[in-house]
Amino acid sequence: METQLNVLVTGASRGIGRSICDRLAQDGYTVTGIARTRPADWPDAMPFYTVDLAERDAVKKTLAEIAARAPYYGLVNNVGFVPTGRLEDVDTTELYKAVALNLEVNILCAQALLPGMRALGRGRIINIGSRAALGKPARTLYSTTKAGINGMTRTWALELAADGITVNAIAPGPIATEFFRDANDAQNEATRKLLAGIPVGRIGQPEDVAHAVAYFMDERCGFVTGQTHYVCGGITIGAA
Repeated sequence: METQLNVLVTGASRGIGRSICDRLAQDGYTVTGIARTRPADWPDAMPFYTVDLAERDAVKKTLAEIAARAPYYGLVNNVGFVPTGRLEDVDTTELYKAVALNLEVNILCAQALLPGMRALGRGRIINIGSRAALGKPARTLYSTTKAGINGMTRTWALELAADGITVNAIAPGPIATEFFRDANDAQNEATRKLLAGIPVGRIGQPEDVAHAVAYFMDERCGFVTGQTHYVCGGITIGAA
């Protein structure tokens, strides 16, 4: 692989995002992380930008700084917000935060890095969605915005194909992260049923998602675009 291929990962500080950063760095990419908080153990040699990704103006300013450093070959839109609640309990004020973190920041990042990708003549955009886009109880706002990622991915893929830029989505199922534990009570019967129904017999790990990202990021993966890839242990098939 050509050296010095720059990749930006949002929501990079923990969980799936951190695992993606570690994997891509191991694969030889020059990884830049962006999130609200820099981890204490973040490598000094790996650039990191601290910003609240729900704050539009601050995000735009930070992205301008990042894009000015060098052209970026890859973008992983990983940051997300998981509001929960059944329909009768949904707080619609949370809709705007969900749109900001699950959709708008993806657009802002892609807009900022697109000129550099076009200058390189190639690029990879990977949007992290969710199996919940197919429907999940108590996830009205989350599933709505994550379903939007699928449509966004397909549209961008069509618009950017002629530029040598592929755009794909990864939709994880149950992954052992803080997000999952916060949104799924381990004592809840629905959570126990969900985990017991995973066909491969285990919950997913952040590394499982990172591996899928590495596939889509590879320069040899230039003939795959506009796809949503489920990393779900077979639960999507089982639900069908």
